[in-house]
Amino acid sequence: MRKNKLREMISRREAIVCGWLSIPSAYLAEGAGHQGYDCVAVDLQHGMLGFECAVHMLQAISSTPAVPIVRSPSSEAEGIMHLLDAGAYGVICPMVSTKEDAISLVSACNYAPIGTRSFGPARGKLYGGADYFKQANEEILVIPMIETAEGLANIDAILSVPGVDMIYVGPNDLALALGEEPGAESGESKTTTAIAHILERANQAGVPVGIFCSSAQMAKQRIAEGFALVTPGNDFALVTKGMSDAVVQSRAVGA
Repeated sequence: MRKNKLREMISRREAIVCGWLSIPSAYLAEGAGHQGYDCVAVDLQHGMLGFECAVHMLQAISSTPAVPIVRSPSSEAEGIMHLLDAGAYGVICPMVSTKEDAISLVSACNYAPIGTRSFGPARGKLYGGADYFKQANEEILVIPMIETAEGLANIDAILSVPGVDMIYVGPNDLALALGEEPGAESGESKTTTAIAHILERANQAGVPVGIFCSSAQMAKQRIAEGFALVTPGNDFALVTKGMSDAVVQSRAVGA
């Protein structure tokens, strides 16, 4: 089976930079995969896309050096299994708040005897290789999101679940859960304190941590703080920022 280079990077303690796609475009997904990202995530929770489009985007990413991963739309097991069958090499699952949630996620992502994933790898086997079934449990990354007050309170229990390969912090939903506005992860705030606590507990448990970042500058800061994976904004924000900059620079000609 094709090796998951993200696992290798984690073992070498190398920071992973993750692209994030919310626009339903295989063309953009292919382009993103050639920009130097270590992995590219297709977002089915908040992205403007569904399963069929996600398959095309995973195919496009698979033609690049980036590892194809997904954010599932929910913790619903059947949907997670379907995305793995489509060739995702990792699943970021939203709203994991309890140990039981994490156990269910691990089960959905793994074949027996570890889990309850149904057999039918389809495109996963095409991308992964002929021995996909025998090796998938060793290569697929299981990544619960910590983004609720309950998840924060249960962080140690979630981290204790065998098969949790990484946790991923959703700072904006975490801020909302703590009574603050999105973007409160910088400066002095309850969200900042909570994120630091999550990182500290995960480090203690030996579990790497990923986090969504509002900018490349914030991503650089998070890497310095010890985060294993950073997402420096999503495709829509980066594309529209580039467009805005082009307009401003064009109007500044001759000024």
